[in-house]
Amino acid sequence: MSQTLPSRQYARLSRSLDGVVLGWNRIGAQAQFYARTLASIPDAIINYRTELLRLIAQMGLGTGALAVVGGTVAIVGFLTMTTGALVAVQGYNQLASVGFEALTGFASAFFNVRLIVPGTTSVALSATIGAGATAQLGAMRINEEIDALEVIGIRSVSYLAATRVIAGVVVVIPLYCIAVMMAFFAARLGTVVIYGQGAGVYDHYFNTFLNPTDLIWSFGQSVAMTVVIMLVHTYYGYTASGGPAGVGEAVGRAVRTSMVVASVEIVMISLAVYGQSGNFNLAG
Repeated sequence: MSQTLPSRQYARLSRSLDGVVLGWNRIGAQAQFYARTLASIPDAIINYRTELLRLIAQMGLGTGALAVVGGTVAIVGFLTMTTGALVAVQGYNQLASVGFEALTGFASAFFNVRLIVPGTTSVALSATIGAGATAQLGAMRINEEIDALEVIGIRSVSYLAATRVIAGVVVVIPLYCIAVMMAFFAARLGTVVIYGQGAGVYDHYFNTFLNPTDLIWSFGQSVAMTVVIMLVHTYYGYTASGGPAGVGEAVGRAVRTSMVVASVEIVMISLAVYGQSGNFNLAG
């Protein structure tokens, strides 16, 4: 009995250590893939321009049924319009309860730029462009198409992963512009048309507190999130296994991981840029 108990503890400790080592090795493999992908970006731009242009068109306008509704551009525009409208609904009602409903324009200029648009864009990118990239690469992996590319001399990381990262960054530029415009439009429409606030009052506070520097930082935030999201999704698609069920599992893991990482990235960048003061002074 005295010999059985230590052996059980040793087996339990061994399994725990094996899990830690396996998780650490998984993190190392991901970091290695991300470094290879980023290092392969110049190679993708120089040697795989045709594939890069095809991916940009596919991600921006969509293919098949997605192209009918306008692709990712329409999806991101609709999502940010709905979340921007929440500024009018919640902002106006909450400010009206304390007698400051005139500051709804300030809420739109402040929250849409710093939080709502980057967060909504990250969710839309993960669920559309990112999930599509994972599914495409996963299907190629289980059908041994990636191995076939390596056999004929095509560098698969550059051709498949780096091109998708570049295409995602290029596509996010018009996506971000449309997202910001739709968020501002929805907030103004809800406040002025639905709640009846004067357009001059709304525009005054909106233009007063809209900081162009915040727009630039918000755009940089979106670009940084796009790079991370595409890296995560290409990794899970590139390393998918287990047949069609494995591809679906890889898509689910990639979406969850990219959303969590994007949320952490928003917090970290916001803290680094705005700090404790937020570069904001509410004074008349």
